[in-house]
Amino acid sequence: MNELRLGVNIDHVATVRNARGSAYPDPVRAAKLAEDAGADGITAHLREDRRHITDGDIDRLMEALSVPLNFEMAATDEMQKIALRHNPHAVCIVPEKREERTTEGGLEVAREENRLAHFIAPLAEAGCRVSIFIAADAAQIEAAHRIGAAVVELHTGAYCDFHAEGRFAERDTELERLREMSTFAHSLGLEVHAGHGLTFDTVAPIAAFPEVRELNIGHFLIGEAIFVGLKPAIAEMRRIMDEARAGQ
Repeated sequence: MNELRLGVNIDHVATVRNARGSAYPDPVRAAKLAEDAGADGITAHLREDRRHITDGDIDRLMEALSVPLNFEMAATDEMQKIALRHNPHAVCIVPEKREERTTEGGLEVAREENRLAHFIAPLAEAGCRVSIFIAADAAQIEAAHRIGAAVVELHTGAYCDFHAEGRFAERDTELERLREMSTFAHSLGLEVHAGHGLTFDTVAPIAAFPEVRELNIGHFLIGEAIFVGLKPAIAEMRRIMDEARAGQ
């Protein structure tokens, strides 16, 4: 049985902090709590508009963490320079629009192969594991492989949305697509991750995919922490993931 890692995204602790312009709640404290609760890594997305995570947060996370940092970023020159300065364990290239509330859809790799290949080359040469956040689509997976990415993270948002809306036939179709594309990406030698919108109710089927090595989950865990605390929320997610993996 392949190990299944849990990456905890702490962006929305910073969202709450920034709503008041104060110093708390501190996302770095949340990251350390997540470590203690069994997170295998921490994810933080430094957006162009700094709407949640800030440059100072990245500085402190790099100093404080004893688990790997997955640095999510858009494919811009500014973000590439920041990543190269910090040299985090992993960088995940994501699409980004100023007007979106959260990351909508996967990165368009197939139409931007040449640019993205040149963009990620210095990051890979610096020792960062480069991940591309994409839809569960064969053309995008093939393009990510061609440009030299080590990892693809499959976007689970549509699957989760269909579940939440009670559109179960569409949910099951999307789940099967995710299953097939996990297998396909793995067959190309890519490490497969998944994430976006996962909850206690939706994580088990994804966790059961044997090719998936890591799930990145944030917004739901931070929301659940309001009611039960961050450590219990992460522990419950970890339990569901482990049970699903053991039963595959």
